[in-house]
Amino acid sequence: MLTYIMPFTRRDLLWMPVAAPLASFAQRRTGRTNVLLVAVDDLNNRSGCYGDPIVKTPNIDRLAARGVRFDHAYCNYPLCNPTRTSLLSGRRPETTRIYDNGTAPRTYLGDVVFLPEYFKANGYFTARVGKIAHGAFEHQLRWDISESQAGIPLRAPAAAAGNDRRRNKARAGRGGVKLSWTRTSRSDADEPDGATARRIAELISENKEKPFFIGCGFHKPHLPWVAPRKYFDMYSPDRIKLPDTPANDRNDIPPLALTQTAGDAEMTDSQRREAILAYHAATTFMDAQLGIVLDTLDQHKLWDNTVVLLFGDHGWHLYDHLQLWRKMTVFEQAARAPLIVHAPGKVSGVGCPRLVEFVDIYPTLTELAGLSKATGMEGISFAPLLQDPQRQWKKAAYTMVARGRNSFGRSVRTERHRYTEWNGGKDGIELYDHEVDINEWTNLAGNSKVATLQHELQQLLHSAQKGNVPPRG
Repeated sequence: MLTYIMPFTRRDLLWMPVAAPLASFAQRRTGRTNVLLVAVDDLNNRSGCYGDPIVKTPNIDRLAARGVRFDHAYCNYPLCNPTRTSLLSGRRPETTRIYDNGTAPRTYLGDVVFLPEYFKANGYFTARVGKIAHGAFEHQLRWDISESQAGIPLRAPAAAAGNDRRRNKARAGRGGVKLSWTRTSRSDADEPDGATARRIAELISENKEKPFFIGCGFHKPHLPWVAPRKYFDMYSPDRIKLPDTPANDRNDIPPLALTQTAGDAEMTDSQRREAILAYHAATTFMDAQLGIVLDTLDQHKLWDNTVVLLFGDHGWHLYDHLQLWRKMTVFEQAARAPLIVHAPGKVSGVGCPRLVEFVDIYPTLTELAGLSKATGMEGISFAPLLQDPQRQWKKAAYTMVARGRNSFGRSVRTERHRYTEWNGGKDGIELYDHEVDINEWTNLAGNSKVATLQHELQQLLHSAQKGNVPPRG
């Protein structure tokens, strides 16, 4: 394992004089609430507790049984670096100005105090293993311990991967990396996520007597879908169903709403089923590693003083809208993502139908830990929903995506509708009614029967662009 501890810099000195008194006060307190933040790369809502009949996720389901499953949780940008920067800063992408995976999180945010740093300033032991920020920029967050899975390959050796790569005909191109999957002969512990889970278990055990904020970052089911063979063997291609998408689905979709990767369109239905099976296998493998972490909380009886929050950093398309794979759209399958929260003393084993956004996670965790609200928050704490999941809440959730420089799609989701504008409507408008069209197959924008509704949704969307906090119901 590679351990990286950030040295102090001039930037640290700018915020530490304020942090130090907080830390001294924090260390005198007893009975503090721990936080375990579990980030899962490219995880969509295809899991057992979200109603999928195929996917095997006993440990995600186990966590959901101990907490609240949010059924309408939305990322604010469906790509790794932008969504994680937004979540970790408590600021919307319009503020962070991070729209790709190549721009460092602090480029425009400067000395902002990221989520784990705020807990560190309040006297918490902080540690990260795996991906919490976007991988190349993990060093921009200050932790007591920051580790990656050093020396463990993400891909299988070529000889072991050969058969699967011959079956997979999708090729890399514009829109994303190729779809690829590999059954390995390695043990769980020899895979990167297996190493992450076991190191997280060690850190929890070693620091259970002090208040901790620990970030556990799982890589799967991010591409390539690499996992031990036994997880692939849990699924049969015959049980994988492809979406029954109407042949004319794309006729009313603005071109900018769609993504394209060379090779995807040439896949056969059999290859598509194999690809979806591989995604599920990678998900189930990750779920087994999550089980090791949850077992550690059981072993040390930490559930009564530990908040556990699991999220997928955005959704993931599995052959939606006649060719969509991956992310980078504002359709429901990419914008919506799993969010499950266990908090001591709150309700458990229930679903929450209200709208929450990932920008809300920072203020929620600080409130649950009994800390003062951090400055600059653009989300709102959804802690009240953990006590009363049915109470009235936000009217809308917002997601945006870029299509090159100065070209954007911006989308607003209410409990019933999704409304999207491409470049302010100049390059297309979409409106979907989820009460009758959960797959977003029928674009109602421009229909005179919904003109009043369309105007109302437009106002909600434009309000978000002005930086206004979404109104509650």
